[in-house]
Amino acid sequence: AYFLDHSDLCQWWRHIVVFLLHAWIPSCFAQTTPPVRLSPTPTPQTAEGPETLKFRLSGFPRKHNEGRIEVFYKGEWGTICDDDFSLANAHVLCRQLGFVSATGWTHSAKYGKGTGNVPIWLDNVQCSGSERSVSVCKSRGWGNSDCTHDEDAGVICKDERLPGYVDSNVDENKVEEVRLRPVFTIATKRMPVTEGVVEVKNKDGWAQICDNGWTPKNSHVVCGMMGFPHEKKVNKNFYKLYSERQKNHFLVHSVACLGTEVHLAACPLEFNYDNATESCPGGMPAVVSCVPGPLYAQSTVMRKKLKMPSTIRLKGGAKYGEGRVEVLKGSEWGTICDDRWNLLSASVVCRELGFGSAKEALTGARMGQGLGPIHMNEVQCTGHERSLWNCRYKNITAEDCKHTEDASLRCNVPYMGFEKTVRILGGRSRYEGRVEVLYTETNGTLRWGLICGEGWGTEEAMVVCRQLGLGYANHGLQETWYWDSSNVTEMVMSGVKCTGDEMSLSQCQHHRTVNCQKALARFSAGVICSETASDLVLNAPLVQQTTYIEDRPLHMLYCAAEEDCLSKSAAKANWPYGHRRLLRFSSQIHNIGRADFRPKAGRHSWVWHACHGHYHSMDIFTHYDLMSANGTKVAEGHKASFCLEDSDCDEGVSKRYECANFGEQGITVGCWDLYRHDIDCQWIDISDVKPGNYILQVVINPNYEVAESDFTNNAMKCNCKYDGHRIWVHNCHIGDAFSEEAEKKFEKYPGQLNNQIS
Repeated sequence: AYFLDHSDLCQWWRHIVVFLLHAWIPSCFAQTTPPVRLSPTPTPQTAEGPETLKFRLSGFPRKHNEGRIEVFYKGEWGTICDDDFSLANAHVLCRQLGFVSATGWTHSAKYGKGTGNVPIWLDNVQCSGSERSVSVCKSRGWGNSDCTHDEDAGVICKDERLPGYVDSNVDENKVEEVRLRPVFTIATKRMPVTEGVVEVKNKDGWAQICDNGWTPKNSHVVCGMMGFPHEKKVNKNFYKLYSERQKNHFLVHSVACLGTEVHLAACPLEFNYDNATESCPGGMPAVVSCVPGPLYAQSTVMRKKLKMPSTIRLKGGAKYGEGRVEVLKGSEWGTICDDRWNLLSASVVCRELGFGSAKEALTGARMGQGLGPIHMNEVQCTGHERSLWNCRYKNITAEDCKHTEDASLRCNVPYMGFEKTVRILGGRSRYEGRVEVLYTETNGTLRWGLICGEGWGTEEAMVVCRQLGLGYANHGLQETWYWDSSNVTEMVMSGVKCTGDEMSLSQCQHHRTVNCQKALARFSAGVICSETASDLVLNAPLVQQTTYIEDRPLHMLYCAAEEDCLSKSAAKANWPYGHRRLLRFSSQIHNIGRADFRPKAGRHSWVWHACHGHYHSMDIFTHYDLMSANGTKVAEGHKASFCLEDSDCDEGVSKRYECANFGEQGITVGCWDLYRHDIDCQWIDISDVKPGNYILQVVINPNYEVAESDFTNNAMKCNCKYDGHRIWVHNCHIGDAFSEEAEKKFEKYPGQLNNQIS
């Protein structure tokens, strides 16, 4: 047997359980150096008292009482890692933010990652919940962390303030709000405001900035905040006379921006602490004039002069100035990987598109996943570039990124005041209700009125939800008797018809004189809005790979005929003899949005189909058409109705919907519904079609029955040649996947001269 002596025993145990050695064999430690700590043991942090720390909530999407928790320590804002985070930690932090308690907490940067070189101040925080400040909770220590910003913690506080709470985190001289105050009478009535005196808001109200040393770079930053891409020289003579007649309050007497900042508060500022009215010797209030982008230009001439760029676009956003960033390379649109994506790069995109600087640079496909190629990775802009293509970036490889990493953004956009002219009332939440619009009576009085529900649909609801800043449209409702909550009863607008792209209802078509068959208030228009929406898209390559012709005997088509899946001439056929020529293909429909796609109709109205052995929840879900080169329809699919289910899903996503056993129907985010080429009605009956060159078109959700974040990707087209016996299909693509030039070439395609497809 082998026996350990005393020192060997100590050495052995020391590497296993340090605290046991400390408790049982203290004499060992008297003779040796302290043991190496193998994993961090949380230690109390008392260097920074609670009175010297500041806290704030950041990130998106969030309400005022939730968000990524950030701590101001040693002159810099930083985040907290989610390792060992708990509800007790959240309680302490929420109290420091002025709320009574926490209702939850989040991990894995739910509200977005800390941007730039933001430090991670705390890690492995362990509070009991009763501490006065997080600074006295156990942790690794200030600035000591092994985390990345993918692990930034967030808190959800109860929306109730502590009695007598005063926000000590607010810097009295912090510049949080900036505005342009117009002084010309005509300018005060015109939107957007593009020129005026720069004013900043502090605890005492609005104040001016001294223009001594004011530079175009400062103006560039202010215009970016106001939603404008560029600044222009301003005529100061008028403003000089104006300021001499005004009593000014100068809060800031020096600003030194580089021109790349996204907010004036990020520029070096010198504040006035003494007599603020006398602190701009020889100067006057700073005045800025901005150049609006093409969407906000106030004259038709300017709109034509200021063209939108043709090589970059935003997709999937609920309103203008937000969305997934897509760039055109060659003739195909693709996305950008979010590695190193930040506010500087996002601001270059925003200004290029005619908006202001970036408000948020979003990662992780927060505006939905794109399709096709990923063109750029590790984009690094200085902020001075005129185009994203002028920034440094890496070409992508298949191993680098996936569409789950698509970059997106939110830009500063000009304030237009559209939300003041429409409101929704009576719903269970602020996201739903009966629509009321503000109108002017003949005597000049402003009053609220109703919109006739006839013809009201998803496109009109999209505009209302965008106008109110409530996200996407879930439903457009033609009856709102259950939301009768105000004394407004008069119909003041009818025949409203929108494309869905308008900024406000005033830009939509409508009757000059109200003409409403159902003029009672119960038949007025209503909306249900949502922060998220689904986005369906067809797998175009699969259509191309699976298309073929089948001559199917009539005796096998009784069920299909019952569902009206054959062309009209089938009724005159000599049943059960003969056959029908069918163009068959598979449809794989993906939901790449941020909400599940659910049928509009409730379960009570679903229709049982004995042939298929399940219920169908949508009458029209997809159109299948074969068209001539000039767009004339020569044959169409007649699929009576559809059942929606999750056939399969991306890795890590679970199926939620199935057609069998009267199950719930829909398509989950990250899943797809597959209609195989060999199932009934998955075809176009081309028995009467002559040989020639055609376009095969498939359109998902053609009537906009269910709201989506993007309808431009719902159509798929293919060129095809039919020689009377065989069919060749090629160039299958989603409707907005190609450049305008490539799409024109597709539509003007002269046809195949032979059966070889290059």
